[in-house]
Amino acid sequence: MAKPVCSLSLDLDNQWSYMKTHGDPGWEALPSYLDVVVPRVLDVLKQWGSTITVFVVGQDAALERNHEALRAISTAGHEIGNHSFHHEPWLHLYTESEIREEIVRAEEAIESATGRKPQGFRGPGYSLSRSTLAVLAERGYLYDASTLPTFLGPLARAYYFLTSRLAGEERAQRKALFGGWTDGLRPIRPYRWQLENGQLLEIPVTTMPLLKLPFHFSYLLYIGTFSTALAVLYFKTALRMCRMTGTEPSLLLHPLDFLGHEDVPELAFFPAMNLNRMRKLDLLNRFLGDLHARYTVVSLGEQARRLQENSSLAVRSPGELNLKA
Repeated sequence: MAKPVCSLSLDLDNQWSYMKTHGDPGWEALPSYLDVVVPRVLDVLKQWGSTITVFVVGQDAALERNHEALRAISTAGHEIGNHSFHHEPWLHLYTESEIREEIVRAEEAIESATGRKPQGFRGPGYSLSRSTLAVLAERGYLYDASTLPTFLGPLARAYYFLTSRLAGEERAQRKALFGGWTDGLRPIRPYRWQLENGQLLEIPVTTMPLLKLPFHFSYLLYIGTFSTALAVLYFKTALRMCRMTGTEPSLLLHPLDFLGHEDVPELAFFPAMNLNRMRKLDLLNRFLGDLHARYTVVSLGEQARRLQENSSLAVRSPGELNLKA
């Protein structure tokens, strides 16, 4: 019997982008860990035979010093996605023309660096607006993957603010970081957005069916700082609930899942950064082993192409899901 499908993606957020969002000085120099994390990611994925989607930030792709690392991703056969140019989680505050410039500029830099034109987009910090969807449809994107349907977004934002050095204006920019309570009302299964200029496929980052609790790998590693057994049980329970409800998961990785506190002490404020890299990699490989035992793991692009053939997908309007202009 064929295993069900699960898509896997990585948001390749760089050190400077985390520092920028957190309000830390020195981000303007664009400090990077791509030369360290990309080989580590590729080694783990090769071990499991996984071909996934990697969402690249345009600013990184625009720098020649990052091209070797980014080309290695596409050379290994992974799909390349667009993660915006400046990686600002307040992208939803941009005008439509500013969003278009942000997406196109990233698109061109990413294609130049990797040889791959992105077909999919994920907003930084799950930022999404009607204008973003309209631009993606206009540009011929196959899918968006910017929604995280959970009620816990405001709690994550409160923790982020608690550990940050943000001034009033910066806090205002980030007031929708990680989404609001109503994001938990959004569907966890893929659907089509009905837009004025056509339709666009949405593939949400999957949260636990019914409860809408996150179970992407950064969250699992955070639970693992308290108890490995609890983290494994939590993950297996989430996958079991997906199987029971017929939900094909779309799961998410971040670079910090592969980096320990000894690699980037500047990011010690992040949850699970008290773990060293070997501990993280051991846990991550355990989770990936469970995932591969139960699912055929594919890229988001592959999942999107399969979904395009599904005429029974729900169609949603941005207004129906309270998506701002």
